[in-house]
Amino acid sequence: MSKNQAVAEQPKLTFIQKCKTMRGQQIICTIVFLIAPLLLLFTFTYLPFFKMVQFSFYDRDYLRVRDFVGLRNYMDVFSRDDCFQALKLSLYYMCGSVVQISLALLFATILSFKVRGSKFFRGALYFPCLICGIAVGFIFKFFLNPGFVLDTLLGWAGITNTPNWLENQAINNIVLVACSLWKYIGQNIVLFIGAIASVDPVLYEAAEIDGANAWQRFKCIIIPSIRTIVVLNLILSVSGALSAFEMPYVVTNGTFGTSTYFVVMNKLAHTDMKVGLASAMAVVLLVLIVAVTGVQKLAEKAMEAAENKPVHY
Repeated sequence: MSKNQAVAEQPKLTFIQKCKTMRGQQIICTIVFLIAPLLLLFTFTYLPFFKMVQFSFYDRDYLRVRDFVGLRNYMDVFSRDDCFQALKLSLYYMCGSVVQISLALLFATILSFKVRGSKFFRGALYFPCLICGIAVGFIFKFFLNPGFVLDTLLGWAGITNTPNWLENQAINNIVLVACSLWKYIGQNIVLFIGAIASVDPVLYEAAEIDGANAWQRFKCIIIPSIRTIVVLNLILSVSGALSAFEMPYVVTNGTFGTSTYFVVMNKLAHTDMKVGLASAMAVVLLVLIVAVTGVQKLAEKAMEAAENKPVHY
């Protein structure tokens, strides 16, 4: 009897017998352990998302459906002054996110090498991330109000003609962006420090032997080595910029031209009870974040292709 005939004549296992095998028990354990997290994920993430997309096609509040309006809510997102102004205001926060990444990369590069007091500065720069965003908003609201902390400090320095930092529409959004930058820059710094620490020290030694200065080492060693983390931080920062909420909501309550996209969405959903329009705004925001992320990933791939392209002399 050949080996193939012996294998063919082996009786087929029943379902119960397969479950008793080692492979069957592994599959059963995997399914059992996956049921609970998948059920929770579907219940609290995917199902609300699909319901939100469904709500965006209706004129409704939380309890009553008034009318099916099709794409009218999406048209209103770009035609209503408050929604469109909030979209334009996101440009302030996106520019702030670029400044935030640049400063975080600068501080992380400095603190990654032997600097006196580097551990203290790492902790001090990361500390704002540990504070609740609402608490930070109240701190800056007290700090920036006319006649309070900032004006008092400037008065001691001889500067008395100070603007109203929160009501002057020429500067109040820049001030709020700076507050958000102070709150979140520590997270970027920590990620950059961890990435820079993984760079092989031999590269620095070789560059030093070749006579490379600090800028050349930063440009030719650090940036290429941590490009993935830079792109990740940029994606997170831009996504956070598009969904800024805590600072303008707590510090100014969205008044004096500081209503960001999330502040307007919150007002429409919870004050005006226009849940359909707010849901359409949320879907548009998701599309914008996905589009920005895709552009950043394409730019990263283009830079990698340009670096890997052979040079012909």
